[in-house]
Amino acid sequence: MTTAIIGKPLSRVDGRQKVTGQATYAAEFDQPNQAYAAVVRSTVAAGRIASIETAESEQAPGIIAVLTHHNAPKLAYAPHKGFTDPVVGERLHVLQDDRVNHQGQPVALVVADTLEQAGHAATLVRVTYAPETGTTDVTRVEPVLPTQQKTDQGSTQPPETRRGDHEKALAGAEVNVDETYVIPRENHNPIEMHATIAAWEGDHLTLWDKSQWVHGVADEIGAVFGIPAENIHVVSPFVGGAFGSALRTWPHVTLAALGARAAGRPVKLMLSRREMYYGVGYRPHTVQRVALGASRDGRLTAILHDGYEETSNYEEFSEALLSASQFLHSCPNVFTRHRIAPMNVHTPTYMRAPGEASGVFALEAAMDELAVALNIDPVELRLRNEPEQDEFKNLPFSSRSTRECYRLAAGRFGWDRRSPEPRSMRDGRLLIGWGMATATYPMNFAPASAMARLLPDGTAEVASAASDMGPGTWTSMTQVAAEALGLPIEQVKFSLGDSRLPKTPPHGGSMTMASVGSAVQAACRKAREDALARGGANDLAAAMRRIGQAVEATADSAPGDASKRFSMHSFGAVFTEVAVDPDLGETRVRRIVGAYGAGRIVNPKTARSQCVGGMIGGIGMALMEHSIVDARNGRVPNANFAEYAVPVHADAPPVMDVIFAEEHDPHVNPLGVKGLGEIAMVGVAPAITNAIFHATGKRIRELPVTPDKLL
Repeated sequence: MTTAIIGKPLSRVDGRQKVTGQATYAAEFDQPNQAYAAVVRSTVAAGRIASIETAESEQAPGIIAVLTHHNAPKLAYAPHKGFTDPVVGERLHVLQDDRVNHQGQPVALVVADTLEQAGHAATLVRVTYAPETGTTDVTRVEPVLPTQQKTDQGSTQPPETRRGDHEKALAGAEVNVDETYVIPRENHNPIEMHATIAAWEGDHLTLWDKSQWVHGVADEIGAVFGIPAENIHVVSPFVGGAFGSALRTWPHVTLAALGARAAGRPVKLMLSRREMYYGVGYRPHTVQRVALGASRDGRLTAILHDGYEETSNYEEFSEALLSASQFLHSCPNVFTRHRIAPMNVHTPTYMRAPGEASGVFALEAAMDELAVALNIDPVELRLRNEPEQDEFKNLPFSSRSTRECYRLAAGRFGWDRRSPEPRSMRDGRLLIGWGMATATYPMNFAPASAMARLLPDGTAEVASAASDMGPGTWTSMTQVAAEALGLPIEQVKFSLGDSRLPKTPPHGGSMTMASVGSAVQAACRKAREDALARGGANDLAAAMRRIGQAVEATADSAPGDASKRFSMHSFGAVFTEVAVDPDLGETRVRRIVGAYGAGRIVNPKTARSQCVGGMIGGIGMALMEHSIVDARNGRVPNANFAEYAVPVHADAPPVMDVIFAEEHDPHVNPLGVKGLGEIAMVGVAPAITNAIFHATGKRIRELPVTPDKLL
């Protein structure tokens, strides 16, 4: 029996397909007699469509159909709330009425024989509006408590939480920090833009769609069109990055299906880079006040974390913005309040490390400010406030390796050589700064199913409807399957990304390996045990030869009651070195060292890649990313790669060191994994801004830290 495949740093099983161009993405599933669609989008943020003239567009070459709210079929839009949808509110109903809710909202769809013809005809649609005064300036919105607070783990909690008396504790604290931290809107900018090809056959619909959740697409489009979800086949084998933008089923998917029905032939709809800023969500603008109280010896006595974020005026989006402050550091008096700012914008969505990346930035920046005020080393401050249990849930941690992460990362970084005074470390004329922050993200485990089929030739086929947007799902699932079956990895073929395969949860929230991996392991073990019993042999190959036909097993995996007995999270520590040019205000990240306690590591090679990607994403958050929103009309003038800066190779530091703390956690799930995709980004931005303060003596509390803020 083949063993110990889990834990090996294997290369991606789909790597050759990707580097040779054989991997097929959503926009590449071209169909016979395929037409193309282009979207006409609103140029106002609020109001009504006064008139819409389509005659000139309809006379353009190659035009098949021009759909508006006047002639588009009325759709069912049956009530439906997927795992990733806001609990409160109603999703946008496209081309169903004359109402305009946000800049860039679809107001017409043009279908033509070619992409160029569709794009040209879309420019010929003339729309006039009866504009209304919209709410598009987040600085002028009075935040309100949400009707219901939903975390990115799908659970709900009150928008306000408290233990102890934070007001009294803050008033009596020997040392206080009370500051406000701002993070602007950030947009997902994956290499692969969103695209859908839709093809009807009677009342059955096939969608080749960029998706992190194929069953979610089937369920949503079934509800929109009033047809059974089983009638909808969603195909999405390869996803070229998504970072959360493909967790929901956005209006363009409905438009592609509408266009295909109107045309009577398959239709492809691909969003441009600019359109993605108006149609597939974003990390919302957040404003957070953090107040910390402490004794002179560095013991936290009070935490106040009050934050709000933008949302649309038709859905209440919320995420786990304040969750970490409830348990990350030991403190007897804690108050959190989460509010939302409804605006004439399209609904935000989850973006890598949603909530935690934003909330931990504010918390860990404030902790660094407290360390300075106390004249205590930032690592020592955190060690003095390391909790023995989750003080919010009053539960023990299933495992918590924070101390070990501090030790490993600080040792590898050389933290003991840090001179604590700001502006005291230099490299020639450059100011050098060292900073650190703590990271955390919850362990998520949701119900999932998988199928395993053993073939007489000794090979196996394993399948589940998971997605792979880049973390290496194909590879890690193949490893889990091969080890459970006792087969060499070359004899196992794993399939995913198809709604006809066994159901899985969304590919997000770092839940895929815990959820789908546990189901794959269970299905493979079940198939192996069945084959050995039926074949009357201890050797699987011999048993299959005796049986002479396929042996198939399906298994489900779901969390038990462990979450009621334990608080389950990944933890980590991030250390950074920056060099700041005092004359130009330019910041360069020179080194990042991250240590993570994330349970069992299935594939150290792809796991390290995930952490490096998260570190680079954190550099973008700290130093570059910023969607500028025109306060007059909600327009995003920098909706392009020329003006929305993301890190490139030249911005990545030469040293990105990843360490995994040894961690065995039998409580979290059958595989003992916790997930890495999200925690890899948490803590990076505050570690960088804390290092910038150490280098310059200037505390920047509004991201990104651009040169103008340092000069």
